[in-house]
Formats: sequence, C-alpha cells, structure tokens
Amino acid sequence: MLRVSSRTAARAANTALRRFSTAVEAEAAGPARLHPAQADSLMAIGTRDIFDSDHDMFREMARKFWQDEVVPFHAEWEKAGEVPRELWTKAGELGLLSTMVPEEYGGLGLDCKNAAIMWEEQSYCGCTGPGFAMHSDIVAPYITNYGTDEQKSRILPKLVSGEWIGALGMTEPSAGSDFANIKTVAKQDGDDWIINGSKVFITNGWLCDVVIVCAKTDPSKGAHGVSLFLIEEGMEGFKKGSKLNKMGLKAQDTSELFFDELRVPKSAMLGPLNKGFYCVMQELPQERLLIGDIGVSAAEAVFEWSKEYAMERKAFKGTLSSLQTVQHKLAEMKTDCLVGRAFIDQCIALHAEKKLDTSMASMAKYWGSDLQSKIADHGVQIHGGWGYMSEYPVCRAYVDARVQSIYGGSNEIMKEVIARSILKP
Repeated sequence: MLRVSSRTAARAANTALRRFSTAVEAEAAGPARLHPAQADSLMAIGTRDIFDSDHDMFREMARKFWQDEVVPFHAEWEKAGEVPRELWTKAGELGLLSTMVPEEYGGLGLDCKNAAIMWEEQSYCGCTGPGFAMHSDIVAPYITNYGTDEQKSRILPKLVSGEWIGALGMTEPSAGSDFANIKTVAKQDGDDWIINGSKVFITNGWLCDVVIVCAKTDPSKGAHGVSLFLIEEGMEGFKKGSKLNKMGLKAQDTSELFFDELRVPKSAMLGPLNKGFYCVMQELPQERLLIGDIGVSAAEAVFEWSKEYAMERKAFKGTLSSLQTVQHKLAEMKTDCLVGRAFIDQCIALHAEKKLDTSMASMAKYWGSDLQSKIADHGVQIHGGWGYMSEYPVCRAYVDARVQSIYGGSNEIMKEVIARSILKP
C-alpha cells in the first residue's frame, strides 16, 4: 500500500508540475492573438502568428519612429526629392537599419521578420521616401554574404549606423535588368579594374556612399560574365546624375550613375569573378518578398483609410458607408487583403527558415504588387474627387504603387519564372 501511495503521490506531483509549467509558459506568452480578420484594424499590433512579443515591441518602436520622425516632414521631403541624411543616423541609433547584419559587424543578427516589420510600418504610415529597404535588406545582405572580411568589417558597421547609405547599380538605360545585355564593362589593368558605363533608376543613387555595381568582366560569357564591384563616393571617375522626376515615390532619391575610366583596386570586387549573376539570383527571393510584403501592407493601409473615410463622409442623408455598393467594395477589399496577407506571412515564415524558393518569391512579388495597385484604385474611387488630391494619402498610395509591378523583375517575368517551375521536366 505504501508503494502504491508513493507512486500515486509522484504522479500527482508530476501532474501539478506540468500544469504549473504550462501556466507559466502561457503567462509569459501573453494573451492569445486575434486573427487579423477579427481585429479592429488590419494594422493592429499583436495579431499575426508569425510574430512574437519581442517582434511586437520592435514594431511599436518602429511605428513610433515613422510617426514621429517621418510623417510630419514627408511632404517637405517630397518637394526636395530626398530625405535628410540625419534621418538615416536616427534610424541607425535606434537599431532600425540592417537588422540582419551579424552582431560582429555591428548589427543585431536578426532574421527577416524584424526587417519585414520595418517594410510594413513604412507602408502603414504612407511615407515612401526613405530608401531603408534597399539599403538594409538588399545592399547589406550582398556584402554580408559575399564580402571579404575587410569589406564587411569596414562597410557593414557604417550601413548599420546610417553613416553610409547603400545602393544597388544594376539597371541600365538600354538593358533594363537583363544581365546578358549589360553594357557597363570592367577591364583588368594589372591589379586594378577600369570601369566604364552607366546605370539608371538607382534607388538611393543621389545620396549613396557605396553602390554595388554590376559590370561585364567577360563579355563573351553573356550573363555569366558579370561581376560585382563596390564603388564608393569620391572615387575619381564616379559621377551621379541629377535626381530623376518620377510619377511617384517623390521623396525617394533616384538618379543615374556614370562611370568614366573609373579605376578600382581588385579588392573592390564583391564576390567571385564572373559570378555576379549567381550572387544576384541568390539574393532575388528576399528582394521580391520585400516588394510583395510592401504591396500587401500598402493595400492594408489603403483599406483602413478608405473605411475611415467612408464612415465619416456625408452623402445622400447618411454616410458613404451606408451605401451597399460601398459596403460591398470594402468587403471585397478586406477579403483580398487578408488572402494576400496569409500567403505573404507564409512566405516570410519560410524565408526566416531559409526555405523560400524563387518560384514562391515570384508569386509573392507579383501577387502583392498587383493587389497593391488594385486596392489603391478602389481606395481612390471611394474617396471620390478627394482621392485625386495629393494631400490625401490614398492619392499618393495610388501613384506610388505603380512601380511595384515593374522593379525587382516585372510581373510578366515573375509569371515566366513561376511557369518554368510548374512545367520543369
């Protein structure tokens, strides 16, 4: 009997311990998350399962930064065609730039989820000027993944702090992003390379301190004869064209870059000789996911602005929201946003585990950017004449959306990539 009682007591103690541990874990995890469909806003913090409480705190800090440091001044920056460099250093001081850079180079060593929070919060505030995503999550990863110890030690801390601004010089006037037709050429001269050519539509091009340039090092090999070079501000033969006057993204500096007998040492090459195409292919999934997530986030913001406007705008002895046509349009917009969000979040989770492939990233890019334009168009329609006025964020969202289906590989190319994955032998 004593033995039986002891066993019973042991089982009871173990059960109590498990219950206590479960309660502690539940308390630490916080309250259960609402599904985004059930929240008051599609932009509500703490509603998405791919994020935890640490991500929520990071989002709160990021949201405060965008609201306090960017929103009040963005209209002024749109007129200037650029944001002040001080904004970059403020973001750097808060740890909001290049969050995926390893700690040994001054970064936080985080995965893509914190980076995604920054993309999303920029879209939520409707301020497209700062080219942080290009700098932090396109340029910095190239240097992290392909740079030498010297290149990483010297450049990455400056990108993390915002002291330096990064750009990617890929697109050309006649070739677009077609690597086989790149005209910029690098010829070897002893231990140096001489670069001649030009780039166009370069985000952060006017402000950049370092730009990754794609150049032909073996023209006979087409796309497989391209190498990457790190070109820095102040190098003789490197010149920046004027800021380009764009349809949208008015506060985001975009310019041409020119290379005239630009001599660089062999230590300026980023990654292996003639492997630039391979490096770019490896980095494109993150770039395309970035564009898709920005697209869905911008769509979510437009939906919220449109809902608020419809509930306040007086029309026909009531508000716009009392009209069935508007009600149904809002229902369609919210559903489309939630469907897009579910897929994009799945892609973010996969990418955090390094499992996102080119095909899925292409789906995310084309679907998210198409959705962005579709929802922006509906938002303008709901706002009526005011939606055509640039002081309304929905108007700016409409013109800012248009480029999303073009850069990062056009959406037509995305469908080609997806089709190849479907039909491969």
